[in-house]
Amino acid sequence: MRDLSTARSPPLVAATTMLEPLPPATRFILRGGAAARACAEQAFGLDIPASACRASARGERAALWLGPDEWLLIASEAQGATVTRLLTGALAQMPHALVDVSHRQTAFTVCGAHAATLLSAGCPLDLDDSAFPVGMCTRTVLAKAEVVLWRSAASVFRVEVWRSLAAYTSQFLAEAARGSI
Repeated sequence: MRDLSTARSPPLVAATTMLEPLPPATRFILRGGAAARACAEQAFGLDIPASACRASARGERAALWLGPDEWLLIASEAQGATVTRLLTGALAQMPHALVDVSHRQTAFTVCGAHAATLLSAGCPLDLDDSAFPVGMCTRTVLAKAEVVLWRSAASVFRVEVWRSLAAYTSQFLAEAARGSI
């Protein structure tokens, strides 16, 4: 079996003034009904959105709605063991699926006054404040890569991407910034 301890180091992300790699994090995909969401909410210590395409965050934890019964839960890497223990304990008697995807994904932020314009170079969504307000999140594509995009502040977007596509997406954005912004 492959040793995943080395896979947790951040992949190459083309850092620019608008693009910043984020530190490794603990990530779970939670699937389940309303009862599972309620149990996970209590264990995770954060409201888990029941509304479509919404995110909630407090401190180093976030919960992003990905589908009617699917959420991405994010916590700092240091909280990983604690969060795992709390969630597995709370959900033990509940029909659910809880999958650790920490090794699969990485994240970076795109920030600044032109962040939405920059992302629009490779994302088909309307990222104007009126169409994609603060707190909104969704699965989408960036260039040719599937990502989870979350507007965490007026001019800050968090991009969750598979580790194997992090260099591609960040370098695409760096090139787009060079040519258009």
